[in-house]
Amino acid sequence: MVEVTIDSIRVSLMSQHRVAILKDVDGERFLPIWIGPCEADAITVRLQEVEVARPITHDLLFNLIGELGAKVEHVLIRELRNDVFLAHIILNVRGKRMEIDSRPSDALALAVRADTKIYVDDAVMETAGITPERDIEEELGSEEQEQRRSAEEATPSVFTDFVDTLDFGDEDDGGKNS
Repeated sequence: MVEVTIDSIRVSLMSQHRVAILKDVDGERFLPIWIGPCEADAITVRLQEVEVARPITHDLLFNLIGELGAKVEHVLIRELRNDVFLAHIILNVRGKRMEIDSRPSDALALAVRADTKIYVDDAVMETAGITPERDIEEELGSEEQEQRRSAEEATPSVFTDFVDTLDFGDEDDGGKNS
């Protein structure tokens, strides 16, 4: 299992959906998971420590779990099947371990309320995880970077070329015809 944190909740410009971005705590991989706007709001409210007047659904679920003598041990994004993520909420109910099937968005909303760990199955992270491309400057060696800078300095800019083509009138009038 790969431990992750919620890096951010992003808004899709193409639809009403949101994307939860999970980040590998020990690496550079990210796992994007599409979630609905209600679940995104439930996660964000808790992460930003916004006070709500009455418990929202995920607060109610968290309170109910506690009142029944159970504790959320962790949540697990356990599978990716037909482009759909599947999750489990792992509970400790008076010493007995229970796994409850869940949508990842609900599991994440509950995890932030329980202040518990979030895990992703290794196979899921291998299949759907994303590693950002390294910056081009990091990929170039120092000698290549120096050659690139020298070439940029030797090349006149488009602006310089444009200024050189401007006709300012007679150069010998000392600026009197300006």
